Amino acid sequence: MSTTVDSTTIPGYQVGVWNIDPVHSEVSFSVRHMMVSKVRGRFGTFEGQIVTAADPLQSSVTATIDLSSIDTNDANRDGHLRSADFFDVETHPKMTFKSTSVAAGGDGFVVRGDLTLHGVTKEVTLNVEANGFGPDAFGGVRAGFTATTEISRKDFGVEFNMVLPDGVGVVIGDKVQITIEAEAVLQPAAGAASAADPSAEAAAGEPAAS
Repeated sequence: MSTTVDSTTIPGYQVGVWNIDPVHSEVSFSVRHMMVSKVRGRFGTFEGQIVTAADPLQSSVTATIDLSSIDTNDANRDGHLRSADFFDVETHPKMTFKSTSVAAGGDGFVVRGDLTLHGVTKEVTLNVEANGFGPDAFGGVRAGFTATTEISRKDFGVEFNMVLPDGVGVVIGDKVQITIEAEAVLQPAAGAASAADPSAEAAAGEPAAS
């Protein structure tokens, strides 16, 4: 694995602070069900910030996910997942991530950081691809990233399960695959924007219908 990255090899790369645009981003997951298939879901409410540095390996990311916003296309299942059997959102309403290191890896980056879920903090590794940087239609600048990881829910104390009638299999798998599609908006440098600056409005994101 290469330990260095030249920012000039990343098309359009820009240094700055980027806010994740939730309207054009997605946090989704999948987990084995009944040992034969996968159930997929997503979180509808989240926020995050990416800081790209002159040396890409000095970049960082933080994110917060509202666990009550889970959506697996079944209201009863979503209610169970919010309960004390799983996320216990009344006690632990948020899942957070804060990066601790960035390294080059494969066709992108390996981002390690602390994931806090269900009151437990563990190091996880994200495989990240920088999809591109460029202007948007509103005078702003955007960047896109894809991140994937796999976690063990038992590592975070989410252990509820039921054994299948054969006595061997279980209803819900332990491993959870997570995929993040993040579109982020470059924020104006401190003191560089004003209310009259149209790029400031664009940096906040365009209307949801766009």
